[in-house]
Amino acid sequence: MLFKKKRLVVATTVYWILLAYIVTGLGWWFIALQTQNHRMTNYQLQQLKLDNPSYEARVEAIQTEENNKTAQYIGEGSTFLFLILLGAIFVYREVRRQIRLQLQQQYFMMAVTHELKTPIAVTKLNLETLQKHKLDEAKQHKIIQAGLQEVGRLDTLANNILVASQLEGGGYIQVKESLDLSTLVQQSVQDYRLRFPERRWEAHIEPENSVNGDVLLLQMLVNNLVENALKYSPRDTTITVSLGKKGRHIQLSVKDQGQGIPDEEKKKIFGKFYRTGQETTRQTKGTGLGLYLCRKIAEDHKALLKVTDNSPAGSIFTVVF
Repeated sequence: MLFKKKRLVVATTVYWILLAYIVTGLGWWFIALQTQNHRMTNYQLQQLKLDNPSYEARVEAIQTEENNKTAQYIGEGSTFLFLILLGAIFVYREVRRQIRLQLQQQYFMMAVTHELKTPIAVTKLNLETLQKHKLDEAKQHKIIQAGLQEVGRLDTLANNILVASQLEGGGYIQVKESLDLSTLVQQSVQDYRLRFPERRWEAHIEPENSVNGDVLLLQMLVNNLVENALKYSPRDTTITVSLGKKGRHIQLSVKDQGQGIPDEEKKKIFGKFYRTGQETTRQTKGTGLGLYLCRKIAEDHKALLKVTDNSPAGSIFTVVF
């Protein structure tokens, strides 16, 4: 990774040197043409005879021609300079964007590898423990519960990767229908209560809130918002899921009591592969696909997804249908 960053620095330096060379060449081209224009004007003036009746008219015509050529050189040079700088800025931004995307994809692959290996290793260890040892019912239940949590993580990861790929490639065919969002959210919260009984949950779900949408995508939207709250809030804090009508709209919100999100990152967090903090020092699990999918799913359902600060700490993710 350090080697790639050095290559990026070298490539950027060479790029700016070449751009400076091109701009300098353009300036030299203008000076050379203007010098030649001035010499031609002087030569033509020297060829005129003072006793020529049209001397003054010829002098004026020659000077006018010089001024016209100067204006032409300035106009052409300015146009070329503008196009060169415009193209340079465009290329620079696109290259930087591609490099950032490549780095994000590399971080994503590293995160996916970790996200796959950890639950597989934990589940394997739990199964081997159950196989080799005769445990009492309470310990068996605890081990099975831990295994189910890891399997749930694998299922969420696989679904996120698959659906993200299908949505971007146009391979996912949405089947929108009228569905009871209240029941869907209630079932999701109940599932997480069972998977994470040690966490504190609050649910304020008004009944009979119906929307028109794809049940799988909306289920993924709710799950990813809850997963995000689980990852970024301490174990002894409360996660609150609310659903109800606000005027003409149906509003879903997931509140956590974590560290919150800085204002400068609130818009970035919905980008593909983006995760808050530094990649080299981050401790939180994840791939950077969850909130990206939430934004895509909300947009596909003509809903608004936003994040605000919770009080006294944490974040509130709100989807307005």
